Amino acid sequence: MSTAHNHAEKGEIAKVVLMPGDPLRAKYIAETYLEDPVQFNAVRNMFGYTGTYKGKRISVMGSGMGMASIGIYSYELFKFYDVEAIIRIGSAGAYVDDLHLFDLVLADSAWSESTFPYAQAGVKEDIMRPSAQLNATIKEAASTLKKEIRCARIHSSDVFYAEKNMPTYEDFYREHGCVCVEMESFALFHNAHILGKHAACLLTISDSLVSDVHASAEERQTSFANMMEVALEAASMEA
Repeated sequence: MSTAHNHAEKGEIAKVVLMPGDPLRAKYIAETYLEDPVQFNAVRNMFGYTGTYKGKRISVMGSGMGMASIGIYSYELFKFYDVEAIIRIGSAGAYVDDLHLFDLVLADSAWSESTFPYAQAGVKEDIMRPSAQLNATIKEAASTLKKEIRCARIHSSDVFYAEKNMPTYEDFYREHGCVCVEMESFALFHNAHILGKHAACLLTISDSLVSDVHASAEERQTSFANMMEVALEAASMEA
């Protein structure tokens, strides 16, 4: 069966899916790392591919930006395509000065002002957590590949541009312990929780709100090799 957002038939998507925000990053991962990748989706140019990595069947698909977008795609993958685990691989902005460009952060929780869980299922929580099992696998993969990762709370924001009278990154770190910001994981973790599935979020620091440094658009698309390799290793261990 297909959905309004995904033309894949059941069985065309693997049990474990890597989910970058950018569909072009999904295309890059499939073409660079997967053997015999087959495209299963191009609806709205939200590219999805299934191939093999170290002999294990793995899929990669874009999520788009924001909780509404990943909320749709992750829900459909979990609910209608029998996906068991989604590893979000994305970019993030650092809130602390000891996180630098291209450092890796594994979310141990996501705090948000978002009402996504309440609107979706009546859940009144501002902290969502990933799968402990999947996080443990990602840590093991990072250790195997000798890649350093920092486990910490992240901020999942509904907005990219906030007015000057709103709380700042210093407030989010001081009041909630968030070391960096992205825009999707809170919704992903919620969907996994209500559907009895597994989800995790591995991030690459692409910007620093502290030092005002930024990765280029091309670097965001193609230069997150450490994150991609750790996520692929973890996916192959879970598959």
